[in-house]
Amino acid sequence: MLRFDRAVVSPGGKGVNVARVARELGAGAVLVGFVPGRTGAAGAALLADEGLSLRGVEVGGELRSTAVVLERSGRVTVFNEPGPPLAPGDWERYEAAVGDALAGEGVLACSGSLPPGAPDDAYARLVALAREVGALAVVDVGGSQLGAALAAGADVVTPNLAEAEGLLHGRADETVETGDPAVVRERALAAAFALVGRGARRAVVTAAAAGAAVADGGQAWWLAGLSVAAVRNPIGAGDALVGGLALALERGEPFAVAVAAGMACGAASVETDVAGVVVPARVAGLLSSV
Repeated sequence: MLRFDRAVVSPGGKGVNVARVARELGAGAVLVGFVPGRTGAAGAALLADEGLSLRGVEVGGELRSTAVVLERSGRVTVFNEPGPPLAPGDWERYEAAVGDALAGEGVLACSGSLPPGAPDDAYARLVALAREVGALAVVDVGGSQLGAALAAGADVVTPNLAEAEGLLHGRADETVETGDPAVVRERALAAAFALVGRGARRAVVTAAAAGAAVADGGQAWWLAGLSVAAVRNPIGAGDALVGGLALALERGEPFAVAVAAGMACGAASVETDVAGVVVPARVAGLLSSV
């Protein structure tokens, strides 16, 4: 028998976490997502309760759920349900909603896995939508969708090292941050360069607590992981990085400054209980140490 101290029900997902970071830092964000069935309607209501703006695309099936178990030891276990498959025409309606939401925006953040039935070049198509209106496309995904985004010339890609090497070399190592720091650094830098070589304008390859490698054209650098007070919930740290980076780009910051802001948000997020939630003062303090 498993008995928990407490349980919290909240809307989640990578896009939600990105939007939360923007909200916490005093900026607006529009979340475009599928809203399946009655549970999707309930999830949309929870997002409204948080003050997050949603443009929902209603589809069949029911909203998937995820159970995150945080143990006192710090170990985290995540149970992900599969999402409902898309019906013909669902993705096209989603693209149209993204296009409408992009009006007047400077950055489109594309985050996370896609439901069954999404096109193989789904993220490449979103990158093209952003380019049509002069917005930057920040893509956080792995697998074939990452490859498609590279081919489409995404402005920034932000995979973790396992996702990057999975695409580049077929390697799947989910524990890169526990290896030799010098080796992890060199692997991440090589991956960031390779992603730019495959078509991305810029790349940020994260290696969990170890840090992140950044490539911008012919230049690359390493940012060591920031010291956090205590890890309360590591889920969504990469999403928080994307949120901070995208918001800084939206505000016109140079890319290097935007990456530093993303790193600070990622580190600040693990100190809170809810994925995507950051304390602005803590973000500012961590940013000063990047």
